[in-house]
Amino acid sequence: MTIEDMKFIQNFKRMTNDAWLKGWHERNGGNITYRLTKEEVSAIKEFINEDSEYNSIGVTVKNLANEYFLVTGSGKFIRNMTVCLGENAGIIKIDEKGENYKVVWGLSNNARPTSELPSHLMSHSIKVEKTNGCHRVIMHSHTTNVIALTFVLPLEGKVFTRELWEMATECPVVFPSGIGVVPWMVPGGAAIAEATGELMKDHDVVIWAHHGMFCSGETLDLTFGLMDTVEKSAEILVKVLSMGGKKQTIVSENFRDLAKDFNVSISEDYLV
Repeated sequence: MTIEDMKFIQNFKRMTNDAWLKGWHERNGGNITYRLTKEEVSAIKEFINEDSEYNSIGVTVKNLANEYFLVTGSGKFIRNMTVCLGENAGIIKIDEKGENYKVVWGLSNNARPTSELPSHLMSHSIKVEKTNGCHRVIMHSHTTNVIALTFVLPLEGKVFTRELWEMATECPVVFPSGIGVVPWMVPGGAAIAEATGELMKDHDVVIWAHHGMFCSGETLDLTFGLMDTVEKSAEILVKVLSMGGKKQTIVSENFRDLAKDFNVSISEDYLV
């Protein structure tokens, strides 16, 4: 068995291929990180190199100390993950202070982790705390219809949440905590990482205006499914707006009934 025969690697490759086929990752657009379980770390011990040098993350994530992450590479194409994973992605380890990382597998030919690693790790740090470690995936994609809506809707989480909830009955069940929105910022640095992390305290979906979407989830499948649901809802809204706008819709009382029957908690902030 090789490292690429591991189930989590196989799932990762399938997810990246599905995301490419969705049209969410043009060229080197988008990035994905997955926090390995203890069992997975143990299973790959014979394949990793612990002697590599540490590099600065750019942010401090103390509660991720000594954790391992499967990450896509900077400048690498999502479509190539299934062709040669070791050239386009890798596994990194966070140091004991949560300030540095080192590549322990993959990212060959001196490749580096995604340039948006600070945003990913800051969000992972928040989600480890908020979900008691259950969330393991951060996915950032350039979802076409969500990006389009950031040019016509107010850049407010309440607006995006309510508009997208109304487009499909399953939406408040799939993302009951709503959506956060970050205004346009230069990607890759500590500032956008902090802004995204702040919204991740209360949301599993964060939209970067005119850029794309960040989703957090427990597994690769659930995170992909969350992003797919939000983007499909956005596609419906784009079509509705192009047809002259809503003539009827799901009202607040409908959402309250849905929350009761599906046993989900929906904030009244979105039902005003």
